[in-house]
Amino acid sequence: MGVNSGSGHGSLGRLPSYLFRPYRGKEDHGAMAAVRLGCAGRDGLDARSVVEGVPTAAEIAEASAKLADPSENQALVERNGDIVGYVTIRWWQERDGTWLYLHRGYLLPEHRGAGIGSDMVNWAESRIRRLVQQHRTARTAVFGANAMVSEEDSTELLLELGYRRVFSLVELELADLRRLPEHNGQLPVGIRVGAVDPTSYHAAWKTVVDSYANVAFTEKWTFESFLAAADPTCWRAAWDEDRMAGVALCSIRRHDPTVGEVEELSVREESRRLGLGRALLLDGLRSLREHGAETARLYTGTANPHRSYDLYESVGFRRQNEYVRYRKPIDV
Repeated sequence: MGVNSGSGHGSLGRLPSYLFRPYRGKEDHGAMAAVRLGCAGRDGLDARSVVEGVPTAAEIAEASAKLADPSENQALVERNGDIVGYVTIRWWQERDGTWLYLHRGYLLPEHRGAGIGSDMVNWAESRIRRLVQQHRTARTAVFGANAMVSEEDSTELLLELGYRRVFSLVELELADLRRLPEHNGQLPVGIRVGAVDPTSYHAAWKTVVDSYANVAFTEKWTFESFLAAADPTCWRAAWDEDRMAGVALCSIRRHDPTVGEVEELSVREESRRLGLGRALLLDGLRSLREHGAETARLYTGTANPHRSYDLYESVGFRRQNEYVRYRKPIDV
């Protein structure tokens, strides 16, 4: 069976010794984690990354469980009974109506350079075309793919196959939470910073959503999705009288409680340039420290118009990695 026929599972067209097969659940998680670990050295992956690290079998199990129909949208590459690579497909709608169909593949370095990576992309694109027809999203659908700057093999392959860079994210780390600067600035009269209780969840969600109103390439984020992932222990918010003016959504990494993450830092447009961002960030980082975190991570767009990068560097964050987002039109 060729890579583009039927379900797309079967022998790879150019290399019949390699087999594409469906994801089978629990029995595959250890082998998939081994692939990711085996790619780490060649690709310069960061095990502590909050964008894309080196996941354990348990983390891969969690991610696979969140996929729509994982046996159809996740394929493994097998050679002589060993898993040497895999590819995963996800999709979502962005704020401007674009449907992004993202594929992400991983292949052990010793199996690269023989066309297997191209076949993996071909499988993903063929599967996505069928999904687009099923979903009736052809008018606004695009292919998406991700690669770190250090993933030179993936970057070269995507560019050869017609993908183009559209934006990138930079990940930053604050290496030692014991060395936080003090917040010496005075906040305007009437503004207070404090914890977020359940009665303020909707206001916190709305503050974040509104801050992305004019930002391209952002996913639609429903209140239901917000609640499903809510972990408010280290959340901090700023109120201007009785109105929420800004929020810092910070959390402890479940699989590594020594690492904290600043998931969102948002200040409403009319409340910017008043010192709220710095006050919220420092308060959130202190909360992470109090709950056991030793370091903190965050990521932000390289084209951020609000100069948040300067704020993060001013409190001690330093650049770690850059993650590039690629896209290509879908010819259905």
